[in-house]
Amino acid sequence: MRFRTVARLLAVALPLALVSAAVAADTPGVTATEIKIGNTNPYSGPASAYGTIGKAIGAYLKKVNDEGGINGRKINYISYDDAYSPPKAVEMVRKLVEQDQVAALFQTLGTPTNSAIHKYVNQQKVPHLFVATGATKWNDPQHFPWTMGFQPNYQTEGRIYAQYILKNLPDAKIGILYQNDDYGKDYRKGLHDGLGEAAKKLIVMEQTYEVTDPTIDSQIANLKNSGANVFFNVTIPKFAVQAIKKSHDIGWKPTHFLNNVSSSLGTVLKPAGLDASKGLITALYQKEITDPQWKNDKGYLDWVAFMKKYYPEGALDDQSNAYGYLAAQTLVQVLKQCGNDLSRENIMKQAANLKNFELALLLPGMKVNTSPTDFAPIEQEQLAKFDGERWVLFGELYDASKK
Repeated sequence: MRFRTVARLLAVALPLALVSAAVAADTPGVTATEIKIGNTNPYSGPASAYGTIGKAIGAYLKKVNDEGGINGRKINYISYDDAYSPPKAVEMVRKLVEQDQVAALFQTLGTPTNSAIHKYVNQQKVPHLFVATGATKWNDPQHFPWTMGFQPNYQTEGRIYAQYILKNLPDAKIGILYQNDDYGKDYRKGLHDGLGEAAKKLIVMEQTYEVTDPTIDSQIANLKNSGANVFFNVTIPKFAVQAIKKSHDIGWKPTHFLNNVSSSLGTVLKPAGLDASKGLITALYQKEITDPQWKNDKGYLDWVAFMKKYYPEGALDDQSNAYGYLAAQTLVQVLKQCGNDLSRENIMKQAANLKNFELALLLPGMKVNTSPTDFAPIEQEQLAKFDGERWVLFGELYDASKK
């Protein structure tokens, strides 16, 4: 009798085990005990200030593994340095896909670098999740069904600044500095679109720079000499520091809009000088970790506890470390929703099925939503002004999903 009971149990358990093993065998990077996730980050090069994002993600995924992993599997996080170089990004991503056999790519950073791998990963049908760039083109499920964005897109942010200018700065003479690639052009388009016909009259000069340029001093001098009294500063951290410093040093004091990707107190505003940074305006979607209003906030305190235990060398005044934490939490939610079906198809399906997902370090009222036709997880932002010590929020919450 006992033998029959055991036999029946085996008859039920073995097919289930075989199905589970088959799913794992058919999905690159997935075994009964592991999920391989691939990432590239600029740990060196002109955008190396962002390298801490990759480290914060790795630290958070270690925390998840220490707590038992996801549905019994540990995450094997493989992150390579692409130096913010498109050819290097292609090389590293091909290695992740073809040699490391990752189940998915996650948080690959940079607009030019992601542009270089965009077609390849979609041809390979590899989930390319929550890319660390706000370019609008990542929300194109019809043509690129394997790539999904994360943060609010650059064009939306540009339109928010345009609305503010039109409403509050009637005598605006706008000077623009932007990186000469898809990232910079996306922000520029957002501002132009937001200004509409007024753009022709209000924009007095536009300057570009290349990521290989040693300085942008001449561009700042040109913008000052143009008579611009509004500065739209579309730069990554290295050049944002230079732009803020140079503007201050030559006595140019425009209304200064700084793109969100360079709003970190630790990596931009402090190196540029807090006095020189006073009055900057940006658009935020995260709780600023340097803002004392969050000092007793549970989400903030949980993040600090995480940092102290898992990434003690990471700066507590670098917003990028909060960003990496948020992104990693979103990936974990997707993998949890996958259950035991970690096929690449189901990973994408679950990524496109986030419903009112709340992240404790997003600003109050913000939620993450995706659908098969909407690959823009975060679509809300609020303006903030730097008072010399912290970013101070003002105005209403702008929701691009309702526009």
